[in-house]
Amino acid sequence: MKILYVSDVYFPRINGVSTSIDTFRRELRARGHTVHLIAPDYFAPSEDESDILRVPARSLPMDPEDRLMKYGWAMQHLSRLHAEKYDLVHVQTPFVAHYLGLNLAKKLGIPCVETYHTFFEEYFYHYIPFLPKSWLKAAARCISRQQGNSLHGMVIPSRPMLEVLRHYGITSHAEVIPTGLQPSSFTPGDGTEFRARYGLEQDRPVLLFVGRVAHEKNIGFLLKVTQRVRQQVPNILFVIAGEGPARKGLEQEVSALGLQENTQFIGYLDRHTELNSCYRAGDIFIFSSRTETQGLVLLEAMAQAVPVVSIAEMGTRDVLKEGQGVCIAREDVEDFSGKVLGLLADQSARWALGEAGRVYAESWSASRMAEKMLQFYAQTIAKKETGERKVLDAV
Repeated sequence: MKILYVSDVYFPRINGVSTSIDTFRRELRARGHTVHLIAPDYFAPSEDESDILRVPARSLPMDPEDRLMKYGWAMQHLSRLHAEKYDLVHVQTPFVAHYLGLNLAKKLGIPCVETYHTFFEEYFYHYIPFLPKSWLKAAARCISRQQGNSLHGMVIPSRPMLEVLRHYGITSHAEVIPTGLQPSSFTPGDGTEFRARYGLEQDRPVLLFVGRVAHEKNIGFLLKVTQRVRQQVPNILFVIAGEGPARKGLEQEVSALGLQENTQFIGYLDRHTELNSCYRAGDIFIFSSRTETQGLVLLEAMAQAVPVVSIAEMGTRDVLKEGQGVCIAREDVEDFSGKVLGLLADQSARWALGEAGRVYAESWSASRMAEKMLQFYAQTIAKKETGERKVLDAV
């Protein structure tokens, strides 16, 4: 099978969408399939630039990490893309990539599917605060409905997210297919070496967050949890690994809460050389995002046998099972910090929960998800061909 991915983001821009694309590309190519990608040019190469068409793009004032691709420039390469004889277009993001992918699929006469990676209803108002939240939520629902119903199929990372999209009025063929974990996620990291490299005391209790430092990740709540935990564990350290548009505001909040000695931002980490060791350096992984369509970092932490304390909202409800690597908490400082303190006080409980999570994470392998994706592609192609035959028979 020959698949064309189209995305508004990809490495070196680090986020969950880039990770998902990379994971499926690796798995599908390992099975002998061809996967090409159209993505923005960041003026810096990713680790593997093979089979990628980089499109000139400009930065966005509200989120300078992201890029807006030049639609017309990409369409000028239509004859080149037509010669590739793709079987299917798979769009990964709903901005320029959606309309580009949809038009390319139409011109090439092949189906177009899209993965709904981000819960935009709970996302837009963080970046356009000068408009009423109710307007932006309604706009997000309307755009998602229009885009979803223009596709031949949709990939949804979790069942709760699929239920939301059905409530919007999206009727397209859809399948729940999480990203899954690559085998490398289970390679044990070296937490001791990581602590030494970043100046973290070896015996200091560490709470860890890994992910994009963005408003919708609700990291401010985790700072309040850290403040509460500090009352009983004065040397607690909250490590935030990642970058994003919320960092400046969070640094100001750290100062306002008096947590300068209890919080450390360490920026982006290389997935292949540092990330596993970062997870292993944490005593507890903490997470409070309400808008995840899956929450892959939770599984990555579990794969490293790190116990998790997290709320279970939206897509994380599909991932998290109480006792299977996680203590599920409410979005309440006392309840959340109470579970953190309980684990910090009981090393054997932390170890047992972490081991349970490692075993549980094995059921979320990228290999299994890639097989599901291939089945979904085959079904979508067959549905399109059946629909076209019916049209011809009716003529």
